Amino acid sequence: MVTLDVIRQIHDFIWGMPLICLIIIVGVWLTIKLKGLQVTKLKKAFSFMLKEEEGQKGEVSTFQALCISMSATIGTGNITAVASAITIGGPGALLWMIITAFFGMATKYAEGFLAVKYRKIENDRIIGGPYAYIEYGLGAKWKPLAKAFAIFGMFASILGLGTLTQINGIVDAAQNVFDKESLHLLSIGKINLSWCSLIAGALIAIFSALVLIGGVKRIGRVCEWIVPIMALTYIAICLLLICCNIKEIPLAIRSIVQMAFSNQALAGGITGITIRNVIQQGVAKGIFTNEAGLGSAPIATATVKSNDPIRQGLVAMTSTFFGTIIICTLTGLCVVLTGAWKENLMGISIADYAFTKGLPFPSIVCSLLILLCIICFAFTTIIGWNLYGVKCLDYLTKGNVKIQKIYNWLYILMVFIGAFLKIDLIWNLAEIINALMAIPNLIAILFLTNDIAKDTNLYFK
Repeated sequence: MVTLDVIRQIHDFIWGMPLICLIIIVGVWLTIKLKGLQVTKLKKAFSFMLKEEEGQKGEVSTFQALCISMSATIGTGNITAVASAITIGGPGALLWMIITAFFGMATKYAEGFLAVKYRKIENDRIIGGPYAYIEYGLGAKWKPLAKAFAIFGMFASILGLGTLTQINGIVDAAQNVFDKESLHLLSIGKINLSWCSLIAGALIAIFSALVLIGGVKRIGRVCEWIVPIMALTYIAICLLLICCNIKEIPLAIRSIVQMAFSNQALAGGITGITIRNVIQQGVAKGIFTNEAGLGSAPIATATVKSNDPIRQGLVAMTSTFFGTIIICTLTGLCVVLTGAWKENLMGISIADYAFTKGLPFPSIVCSLLILLCIICFAFTTIIGWNLYGVKCLDYLTKGNVKIQKIYNWLYILMVFIGAFLKIDLIWNLAEIINALMAIPNLIAILFLTNDIAKDTNLYFK
C-alpha cells in the first residue's frame, strides 16, 4: 500500500538520529543543570503527590492532575508499544526506553515547572502548557512556535495518541479473545466490518462521551479512581509472571544489556535490524510511553490548584517513573522472559503470548486479563488526551466554547472510527505527530533551561 509506505518513510525520516539525539541531549543537559534531581529529590516528589495547597486557583487537585497525566501516559503503548519495540528492535530496545525515561524525568520536571510558572488565569480560564511558556517565557516573537505546538497537539489528540491508537488496542485485544479468526462480520454492501470493532468502538465512544461532557473536573475525578487501581493491578500481574519465571531473569537481563550495544541485536524477532534501529525503537517508543519532552503532560499540570512550580515539577516527573521505569520495564521483562519477542507476532498478540506462556492460568483467563488491562489503560488515555486537545484548541481560538464542543464530538467520532483502521498505519502516524509536538517543546525547554535551573537550585539551597 503506497500510503502506508509513504507514512513509514516520513516516520523514519522524522525519527532519525537528529531528533533522537535532541531528546537525549535535552534530558542529559537538564540532569546536569538540576544536579541529578530525578534521583536526589525523588523521595520528596513522592511526598508532594498527596499534599494539597490551600486556597490556590486552579481546576483540579495535585493528585488529580497527576492522575490525568498518568492516564494519558499509561495507555496501550505501555503494553503493545513496548512489546512491538522489543520484537522489532530486540531486547536491547527496552534498555534504551529506560535510559530515555531516566533522563526524561528531568525533562518532565522542567515541563511541570514551566507549566505552572508561566500559566495565565483569565476569568477562570487557564492558559497553560508549552504554548504558554513558549509565548510568555520566550516572548511574543516566539508566538508562531507556540501556535505550531498547539496545532500539532490538537491533531495528536484527535488523530493519534488520544483516539486511534487506544481504541485500536482495545479492538485488537477483544478480537484476540472473542473472534481470533475474524469469522463474525457485518456485511454492508461490499464492506465487511468486524462485530468486535463495531461493539468496542460504540461502547468506548459512549462511555468517553459521558465523561467528556463533564469537562476537566469530571476527567480528574474519573482518573483519580481508575488510574491507581489499574496500575497496581497490572504491576501485580507482571510481578506474578516474573516470579513464575524467576530462573530466566539473569539470561533476560544479559540479553537486554548486550543487545542494546552490540550487533547481536540482529538476532531479534525480525532480521536485518541495526543498532540504530534498536536505539530508534527504544527512544521513539520510550517517548510514546512516558511523553517526556512531548509537551502533553504540562497541559494537565497547568490546571492544578497550586502556585509552586518546583513542587508541581517534582510531582510531574513521577508519572515518567511510574509509567516507563516501572510499568514498561515490567512489560518488557515479561516479553523477554517468555521469549514472546521471537515469535514474529505483532501488537497485542505479543503480550498475549507472554501472559499465556508465563502465567499459571488457562489461556482464556490470560487473554481476558490482557483485555481488561487494555480497556482500562486505553479508556483513561482517551479521556486524558481529550483534555490536551481541548486546551490546545482553547489557546488557538482564544476560549471559543462552541468550537471546543464541536471538537469534542469529532473526538468521540474518531474514537469510533479508529476501531476499524489498520494498526501499522495508526502507530506510524501517531509517532510522526509525537515528533512534531516534541520539536517546538524541546526548543523552548533548551532556551529556558537557565531559568529552570536558577529557580530550582535556589529553592533547594
